[in-house]
Amino acid sequence: MVVVKSVDNRWIRRYKIFFLIGIAIFIFQLFLAIRLFILQPDNLNLPNSWNEDAEVSVNSARRSNNALVIDDDEGQIKKVAKPSTVIPSTTKHVVRLRLEELDFVPSCEISTKEAVSAIHRAKTQRCKQEIANITCLIQSGSLYPTELHNHCPNEGRDPGKLLGCFKDEKNFRLLSGYYGKNKDANSPEYCIRLCLQSGFAYAGVQYSIECFCGNDEPPSTAKQPDSSCNMKCPSDPHQACGGYFTMNVFQTGIKKFSPRIASTGSTNIKQVRIVFLLTLNGRALRQVKRLIKILYHRDHYFYIHVDARQDYLFRELLSLERQFPNVRLTRRRFATIWGGASLLKMLRSAMRELIDDIDWQWDFVINLSESDYPVKTLDRLTSFLSLNREKNFVKSHGREVQRFIQKQGLDKTFIECDTHMWRTGDRKIPWGIQIDGGSDWVALSRKFVEYIATDSPDELVEGLLVLFTYTLLPAESFFHTVLRNSKFCNTYIDNNLHVTNWKRKLGCKCQYKHIVDWCGCSPNDFKPEDWLRVQNTESRQIYFARKFEPIINQAVVLQLEQWLYGDSYHTDLLNINSYWQSVYNSFDLGTTGDDSLLTLTDSVIRTTIKTLNKHCTAGDYKLKEIHSYHTNDSYQKTLVLYDLNVTDVGTVKLETWFKPKNTLLLTKSSNIVYRIKSMIVSSEYDQKEQISRNLARSLGPYSEAALIYTFNAAHAASKSTNLTLLWINPAGHLVDVTEISVDDMFVTGFSKPTLKQPLLPGAWTIKLIHHDESAAEVKFLVTPLSFVGGNTIAQNQVNFIHSGAENFKEFDTSFEKYLPSNFERERLELLSVANSKRFGPDLQEWIDTLFAKFYTLGSSCIARNAKHDNVKTCGIVTNCIDTDWSSLAPDPKSFIGKVNETTGGLN
Repeated sequence: MVVVKSVDNRWIRRYKIFFLIGIAIFIFQLFLAIRLFILQPDNLNLPNSWNEDAEVSVNSARRSNNALVIDDDEGQIKKVAKPSTVIPSTTKHVVRLRLEELDFVPSCEISTKEAVSAIHRAKTQRCKQEIANITCLIQSGSLYPTELHNHCPNEGRDPGKLLGCFKDEKNFRLLSGYYGKNKDANSPEYCIRLCLQSGFAYAGVQYSIECFCGNDEPPSTAKQPDSSCNMKCPSDPHQACGGYFTMNVFQTGIKKFSPRIASTGSTNIKQVRIVFLLTLNGRALRQVKRLIKILYHRDHYFYIHVDARQDYLFRELLSLERQFPNVRLTRRRFATIWGGASLLKMLRSAMRELIDDIDWQWDFVINLSESDYPVKTLDRLTSFLSLNREKNFVKSHGREVQRFIQKQGLDKTFIECDTHMWRTGDRKIPWGIQIDGGSDWVALSRKFVEYIATDSPDELVEGLLVLFTYTLLPAESFFHTVLRNSKFCNTYIDNNLHVTNWKRKLGCKCQYKHIVDWCGCSPNDFKPEDWLRVQNTESRQIYFARKFEPIINQAVVLQLEQWLYGDSYHTDLLNINSYWQSVYNSFDLGTTGDDSLLTLTDSVIRTTIKTLNKHCTAGDYKLKEIHSYHTNDSYQKTLVLYDLNVTDVGTVKLETWFKPKNTLLLTKSSNIVYRIKSMIVSSEYDQKEQISRNLARSLGPYSEAALIYTFNAAHAASKSTNLTLLWINPAGHLVDVTEISVDDMFVTGFSKPTLKQPLLPGAWTIKLIHHDESAAEVKFLVTPLSFVGGNTIAQNQVNFIHSGAENFKEFDTSFEKYLPSNFERERLELLSVANSKRFGPDLQEWIDTLFAKFYTLGSSCIARNAKHDNVKTCGIVTNCIDTDWSSLAPDPKSFIGKVNETTGGLN
C-alpha cells in the first residue's frame, strides 16, 4: 500500500509542473496579442497602409474638383465620387499612377493595374482624366446599378421560392442547363441570381459549393425530406446548400424563355413600311449607291448616318436628299470605332431622330452597312415583315450565357476615348436581369424603338444604358438584353434576317488590338467560292448577307443580282465588271490624305506635263481626286484626276493612270523558288482578307512596310521550309532580319520588320535566303516626301525626315556576303546624305527619278466639255467618257436615276 501511495504522489507532482508550464505559455501569448493590438495603425490614429503615397492621395482627393455626370445622349460622365472618398489599396503589390505625367489630380487612389495602364497609354490628358474619373466612380460604387428588375411576364413565379429538397443523380441531373462551383460565395441567393442572369427558371444548390441551373421543374417523385439537404453554405452557415446528391431547388422568378416563331403565309394584309438605317464608313460610294438602288422603293425610307470622319461619303450622298423625299442624312454624326460604345450611341441617336424629328410613317427599322446586300427581293422582305408586325428580330449568341459573358468581355469595364476602347478592370453585372446578346444587325418594330430611344427611359433601360456605355461591343447585347427583360419579351424572334460569312481562322487574328484592348473577330467578305452559303438562304427566313466589299470581290455581287432578277438583269451593261473607289478628294475635310501617295501623284502630273509640253504649253495644275481602278476583281491601276492650265485653251480636266512595277527577281533555281507566286512590299496588310489595302504600294518614311508573299502548293508533300529575309536600306546596311516558314500547302502571309522611323528614303532591298544562298530579292521604294500633312514640305523638315533613323543592329557575320561591298556601302552612304538635303526642284527631280524606276506611267484622257469638244488639247484626243478605265467613264450599275412611276423602284 505504501508503494502505491508513493507512485500516486509522483504523478500529481508531474501534473502540476505541466499545468504551470501551460499557464505560462498562455500568458505569454496573451501578452503578444495585446501588444500587437496596441501597435495596429488604427489604434495609432493612422490610416491603413499609411505611407507617403497615401498621404498624397488623400490630399489630392480633397483638392480635386472634377465633376462629371452621365449624359444619356453622349454617354459622358458628369458626376464623380466625393472628393473625400479614398479607397485604400488592399493588394500587396500596388500599381500606382505616375502623377507627374498628369495635368490633373485624380479624385481617388487608382491602383488597379488595368486602369493605371489605360491612363498611362491614353494619348490626351482629356482621355486620361475621363478614365480616372470613371474609375473613381466605380471604386466608390456609384456608377453601375447593383440590381435591375425583369419586367417580362413570369406567369406568377416567385423569385427565390423554395420548391424543396430533391434527389439528384450523377447521370441524369435534375437541372442540366448550367453548372458551377463557388467555394466562398455559394448560397441560395447567389445561385438564384446566377441562374436568372443566365436565363434559367430554376436554381439548385448542392454539396455546399455547387450551383445548378435549368428550365425543367424537378419531378415530385424526386422529392426528399428537408433534412436530406443538410450541408451548410460557404457564405452563410445558417443556410442549407443541398447535400450529397441532394439539391435545394428554387424558382428564379422568370419562366422558361422561348423565342417566338415568325409567321409565314401570303395573306393580303396592309404592307409595312421600312426604314433602312444605313450606318456608313469608308469611301465605297459606288457600292453604297448600288445598295440603295436595289433596295429603293418610294414606300420605304433611307436614313443615313455617315461616320463623322468621312466627309467624302457624306458630301457625295447629300444630293440624294434633294432628289428623293424618302432619303435623309442625319447631321448628328459620330466617329465610331470597332467595338466602341459610340456605335450604340449612334444607333439610339438616329432612332430617336426617326421618332421625334422626321415625319415618316414607318413600322420597322433595319440597320445595314455598306457591306450588306439583299439575298431576296424587297417585295418578299416587305411581305414577311407585314406578317410579323410589331415583332423584333435579333440573333442570339447560341452559347451558354456565362461563357458568352466572359468571351464577350461583359464582365469588364471599357471606356471609349481617343478613338480607343480602354479596358480598366473587372466589374459585376447587375443582378436581377437576364443577359443576352449576339449580332448587332437587327430589325426592330416602331413600338420597341420608341421604348429604347426615348429621352426619358424607364429604370430598366436607364440602368442598362449606364452598363452598356462602358461595354465592349454594346450594340451586340443592348437590344437583346432589353428585349429579354422588358414587356417586349414576347416579341423576340431569334433571327436577325442576316447570314454572315464567318471564317474564324481568318477573322480572329486580333486585328483590332490597335483600337480595342481585346481580341475580337470579324466576318469575311463573300467571294464566289462562298456562293453555296448564299444559295442556302433560299428556303430560310434570311433576307440579307454580309460582308460584301467590291474592292475585294465584285463578281459575287453581280452573281447575286442575277440570281435575284435573272441573267438578263445586266444585259449589255457598260463596265459591269469594273469598279472604282475614291482614295483621295481635294474637297475632303478633316483629312489630308497620305503624304507618300500625294507625293507620287504629284510626280505623275509633273512627268505627264513634261510629255504634254512637246505639243503645248502647260502650266499650273491642281490635284482633284485619286481613284483605284479594278476589273474582274483585280487591281489594275491608280487614277489621278487633275485640273491643268493650258495656254490659249484655259483650264482642262485630265486623268492619268499609273501602277507599281513588279520588282521580284529570282536569283536561284530551286523548288521553293519556283513556288513563289508573288512577293510585294506594301503596308496596311489585312490578315482577314489576306491583301494589302495600300494598292498603289505608296510607302513613305513613316510607313510600316511589310513583305506580302504567296507560295503555290508543292507538287509533292514536303517538310516545312524556313526562309530568312534580309532587309537592306538604301545605304546598303542590313537593318533587320525576319523569318518565314512555308509548308507544302498554298501559303499567303506577311512579314513585318521592326524598324525605327523615319525610314531612310530610296530603293530598299529584301533578300530571301534559302540554304545559305540568296534565292530571290524584292526591291521597294520608300519615297522621299514632297508633302507633309498635306502641305508642301518645308526646308527645315527635309533633313530630319529624309535622313532616316538609326536602325543599325548586330547580326550574324555570315550575312555579310549578301550585302554590298564596303566600298559600295561608303558610296551609298554618301549618296544618302546628299539626297537627304535635296529641296525644291532638286527634291522633285530625285522623286521623279525614283518614280520612274518603281512605277509605270500610263496614258491620259481629257474630260471634254462644250468649249473643248473639237479642240485637240496638247495631243490628247481620248475623251475620258469613252475609255473603259477613267473614273469619268459610265458606270450604270451604280448610277441612281429617277423613280419608275409604275413600279415605285428606280429606273
